[in-house]
Amino acid sequence: MKNVLMMILESCPYCQQALEMMDQLKETHPEYKDVEVRIADEEQESALADTLDYYYVPTYYVDGKKIHEGVPTLEKVQAVYEEALK
Repeated sequence: MKNVLMMILESCPYCQQALEMMDQLKETHPEYKDVEVRIADEEQESALADTLDYYYVPTYYVDGKKIHEGVPTLEKVQAVYEEALK
């Protein structure tokens, strides 16, 4: 299984939506529960954030490859899980 990194800002409403979508997807796709997602707040982990190429949050990386950046949709968040399970 591939590593997943999610960059967020605590104050970001889109990040909160993405987290809710992740929970929703885990309910309908139990296999997604096995995917470990490291959630990093860019304000608390600025050194990590500085090493990554993104502008908007939430941003998802799977094994270091950017899969999604910006406003989430259920389909886009699901694509992150699917990529992690490949």
